[in-house]
Amino acid sequence: MTDHCIRGKAVLIAGGAKNLGGLIARDLAAHGARAVAIHYNSPASKEDVLATIAAVEAAGARAVAFQADLTTAGAVERLFAEAAGVVGPLDIAINTVGKVLKKPMAEISEAEYDEMAAVNAKAAFFFIKEAGKRLNDNGKICTLVTSLLGAFTPFYAAYAGGKAPVEHFTRAAAKELGDRGISVTAIGPGPMDTPFFYPAEGADAVAYHKTAAALSKFSKTGLTDIEDIVPWVRMLVSDGWWMTGQTILVNGGYTTK
Repeated sequence: MTDHCIRGKAVLIAGGAKNLGGLIARDLAAHGARAVAIHYNSPASKEDVLATIAAVEAAGARAVAFQADLTTAGAVERLFAEAAGVVGPLDIAINTVGKVLKKPMAEISEAEYDEMAAVNAKAAFFFIKEAGKRLNDNGKICTLVTSLLGAFTPFYAAYAGGKAPVEHFTRAAAKELGDRGISVTAIGPGPMDTPFFYPAEGADAVAYHKTAAALSKFSKTGLTDIEDIVPWVRMLVSDGWWMTGQTILVNGGYTTK
């Protein structure tokens, strides 16, 4: 059923150049999406974008890329307008954008707080808002958050606190868009084996995270592998549409709510 639900759909993925976003782009193309619009933030990701475009096209879908800093409402509006202008009306919008900061609250500057709030909350709000305006009826919206939303821990106040509002954005949008058949969800992975994870963590913390999940010993790295998240995203934007307004922690038993 999944292929049937995705076949012929146009997808926009924020942060879709590499890592989890890039794998989602490849996966949805392989499952029949007709077009994948790939957003990326930094020119440094250009080679990754080109590789993802090539993989998406090899799977039989059209692929286009757009660079933008999504921390302003205008930038998000332009992204959706430009993507729809190239690939046509959009059916699925997935936001994988995020920024991690691990620091005691006493050491977090106002500038750091503002940046974390802009990337993790503000961009997510306007992404969901614009998706609600732009998606076809029966569309799907999915945002990546963090399993730290189910944790009681120090040092992640600005990061988890920045992601926490997305739960409320998701619930509100699900209610507001339900009459159009649009489902809205959020997925909170556990610590993921990506280049974004390691710079924020010391060796002791990495060792802890690699053993903290109930299923850690069955993971390739002990962490959440991006391959474990992709099927959940695919399900929620296809057969799993009846799940709406929910934040799901997909982490092998790392945290729960």
